Amino acid sequence: MSDHRPTTETTDEADVVDLLLLQHALIRDLFDEVETGGDRAGAFRRLVRVLAVHETAEEEIVHPVARRVLDGGEAVVDERLAEEHEAKEMLDRLDKMGPDDPEFDKNLRVLRAAVLAHARSEERYEFTPLRALTSEAERRSMTLGVKAAEAMAPTRPHPGVESATASVLLGPPVAIMDRTRDLIREAMGTDG
Repeated sequence: MSDHRPTTETTDEADVVDLLLLQHALIRDLFDEVETGGDRAGAFRRLVRVLAVHETAEEEIVHPVARRVLDGGEAVVDERLAEEHEAKEMLDRLDKMGPDDPEFDKNLRVLRAAVLAHARSEERYEFTPLRALTSEAERRSMTLGVKAAEAMAPTRPHPGVESATASVLLGPPVAIMDRTRDLIREAMGTDG
């Protein structure tokens, strides 16, 4: 991964749509790194973390607003959630396989295609209309929740960390998503 590429951890984007678009670019770059990088296992852990935090933040912060403000918002969000569910299942299978499994690369390509198609659908059917139908203040507020989730997530795996607090966003994708959801709700002052 290039040290000069902006990451969502260093951006000062105040608009949630811009922040999510930047995350989509980071996800594409992480797929490239997993496919071609020297430390495939480390790159895959980073990809798992970014995908888990990103999708959970969308589910908790962006999708509820989209349901409310978009014309046909219920259907738009339900379609995105179905795509996300499929991707989560693939991600979980890949996580259990590990990069050394002979079937990993084939399955990674399938996951990549699904995730990138999902991102394009979000950008077209959810993000673009969301920007048009919400105020800057609303989008800044959503950004705070997304950034809170990112800030609480470690940037790399920390082997040997056993405490629940220190390892809050490590482990299998589903566990990362659950812990991220709890952290977002705590940061936003809402209850599940």
